[in-house]
Amino acid sequence: MDFSLCFFLILSLFFTPSSSTPPSSISEGSSLSVDRPNDVLTSPNGVFTSGFYPVGDNAFIYAVWFAKSFDRTVVWTANRDQPVNGKGSKLLLQKGGELMLTDAGKNTVWTAATTTSTSVQLSLKDTGNLVLSTSSNTSPILWQSFDSPTNTLLPHQLFTRYTTLISSRSEKNYSSGFYKLFFDNNNVLELLYSGPEVSSIYWPDPWLMVWDTGRTTYNSSKVAVFNSSGHFRSSDNLEFKSSDSGLGPKRRLTLDTDGNLRLYSLNEMTGNWTITWQATSDPCRVHGICGPNSICSYGSGAGRGCFCVPGYRIRNSSDWSYGCELDQGYYLSGDDQTVDFVSMGYLELYGYEYDVFKNHTLKSCKEKCLNSAICKGFLFKFEEGVYNCYAKSQLLNGKSSPNLLGTLYVKLNVSVKDNSFKPSVKQIQLNCSGGDPVMLNRTYETKGGSKFLEFLAWFAVGVGVVEMLCVFTLCFFVSRAPKDSGPGAQGYFLAATTFRKFSFSEIKKATRGFKEEIGRGGYGVVYKGTLLDDRVAAIKRLNDAKEGEAEFLAEVSTIGRINHMNLIEMWGYCVEGKHRLLVSEYMEHGSLADNLNSCTLDSEKRFSIAVGIAKGLAYLHEECLEWVLHCDIKPQNILLDSNYQPKVADFGLSKLLNRGEGSNTIFSKMRGTRGYMAPEWVFNLPITSKVDVYSYGIVVLEMITGRSSVGFQYTAIDGGGLVTWMRKMQQGAVNSKALIKEIIDPTLIDGYDMGKMETLVRVAMQCVEKDKDARPTMRKVVEMLLRHEDEDSCDNGAEVKDFVPFQ
Repeated sequence: MDFSLCFFLILSLFFTPSSSTPPSSISEGSSLSVDRPNDVLTSPNGVFTSGFYPVGDNAFIYAVWFAKSFDRTVVWTANRDQPVNGKGSKLLLQKGGELMLTDAGKNTVWTAATTTSTSVQLSLKDTGNLVLSTSSNTSPILWQSFDSPTNTLLPHQLFTRYTTLISSRSEKNYSSGFYKLFFDNNNVLELLYSGPEVSSIYWPDPWLMVWDTGRTTYNSSKVAVFNSSGHFRSSDNLEFKSSDSGLGPKRRLTLDTDGNLRLYSLNEMTGNWTITWQATSDPCRVHGICGPNSICSYGSGAGRGCFCVPGYRIRNSSDWSYGCELDQGYYLSGDDQTVDFVSMGYLELYGYEYDVFKNHTLKSCKEKCLNSAICKGFLFKFEEGVYNCYAKSQLLNGKSSPNLLGTLYVKLNVSVKDNSFKPSVKQIQLNCSGGDPVMLNRTYETKGGSKFLEFLAWFAVGVGVVEMLCVFTLCFFVSRAPKDSGPGAQGYFLAATTFRKFSFSEIKKATRGFKEEIGRGGYGVVYKGTLLDDRVAAIKRLNDAKEGEAEFLAEVSTIGRINHMNLIEMWGYCVEGKHRLLVSEYMEHGSLADNLNSCTLDSEKRFSIAVGIAKGLAYLHEECLEWVLHCDIKPQNILLDSNYQPKVADFGLSKLLNRGEGSNTIFSKMRGTRGYMAPEWVFNLPITSKVDVYSYGIVVLEMITGRSSVGFQYTAIDGGGLVTWMRKMQQGAVNSKALIKEIIDPTLIDGYDMGKMETLVRVAMQCVEKDKDARPTMRKVVEMLLRHEDEDSCDNGAEVKDFVPFQ
């Protein structure tokens, strides 16, 4: 027998008592003690552990954490705001069903006050849920940790009107912080900054109406949940997916110490967490992040920084959340006539205006602030052709950025004012608040027998040293054995590296410094570039806004799962700092929108383009591995190759949906382009593949008539004036041929295939029906279009009975 195997078996027999697997449950009358580090519960799958978790010197919380993460990430805490001592504290499961946490002095710190006449047990489930139930498997749950989350949600853990996520004070201080996630009175899921002095909502953007953020107030169920694939849904229409959506990695949704809500995925090979979604990409949008009287700045590479406004100094050098206070030399007197202002440009401060003065000069703004005892300064901005003055009673939620147009004027004592003030930015990290761990300094009376306890301690140390030597020996043999990461892990990493990841320097070189622009849209600019292998590429550079990043993640995850001759092929991407870029094949003839008003597209090409678009959408809807909605079909997103064959592009607004969920899909916001959007978006109806069918119908009508949908007055009733105009033309036409002559694109007037134009009109008008159920599927559209081609090839127009599926 191999020596290493023998050695392992001997060690296993010798050390079995000290290395046995911790239980997953305890019965009534049992307890877990802080004095015994091995007094823990481990879920049957080994993912979660529950026990006493150290948070400082002589300070412990009872928690549930990820056993396989590098830093043992805590996901639930019983006593986050009242840690217990490192000696004598216990978690007791008493007879009668009461679960309690006691401190060294026998006082109860926390309890799950349940009562029952039957025997009970406390179990840690594979989901990370700590459950108190009767011993019978059919009995209801008496208490569970999933009903009282702290700062984290786990897959399938319901978030309801009765629950709240509260951030930790810092990464080392697990006590309650200043940020909350909750359902408000309008049934909307919101993030709240609840600071020491003020509070305010900061997500979704508070200056927007609820429906402008894609939410709804009409569902009072107040429930949210995400599944094991990373798909989150809320009753207020909020929906998002992790960028690595799919089964595989363990996930958690955490309200972090900096006030940002983030979805994480665990790499079990390294134990590290990866952010796969976040509520905001700009940390300075979070209220209170730098405290009062301070400004937040953010840039790639430099990270987030905070600095005080002129005349103020930091209150607590270790905690920016307390902000800044007025320097002693700048204290103002109500009768002081030497008061003036110090200005700082490129700023924005949200909220706390006691008044807004429209169309005022800088001089009049200063006079109004000087005459007000509550004015601490004002923001002076040029908006819509006039200068507006926002008088501030508090200098809160400040943000600095080169693209902001506001100038802050801080009210100060002019006698000590420094006109050459230049703020120094001090870097802060996510654990900027309350970095010191909790300290509990307590003494304990020692009784006789301390010599014996000391002997036991040294004996345990000796056993531990021997065991560690054995472990190192085993690791040596294991490290020399062939490694196999397993098919599951390999499949996960293979899916994550489908495309080539380019560096930003490579992209910049390929585009010659982003010199040749070939397209522009609401979410970014497209440049022409040449890669190192001489392939000509279209490189889309997304905007720096939050929506741009979400757009990037959606596009990468979507295009990576599709492969069709009428869909654009992506070659790679770039994620570096604030840069988000997509690299795809270059289309010689640009977009359909570029060609519609030219004479290059005859009726044959237009019919072929309509067929190609339909094939691509039918593949997305019914044939690819996951059902994909494009949600933004328009001529600008249809590209033409060298043979004028269409390729559907720009999946930035698409959604991946599990099959069978089409009629119950919830979208976080309206998606698409005005003039091409189906009525379902306007009336908040269930979104299905029929929204793409409607947009396709509008595009076909534009190809027939040469008229742009956005050139008509947009109406919420039928989605666009082009449809209304077509229906009126149909009603006034004697027959279909007369209708075609009236509506045909003037560039085609000298020659076109009447039969194909009639088919296109018939199909397009079915696609733009108000009732989504009256619209055909894209597969049916393909059948109708190809049937016309087959009929043209038959004698006397004989009916074609056998349909050949499209490729």
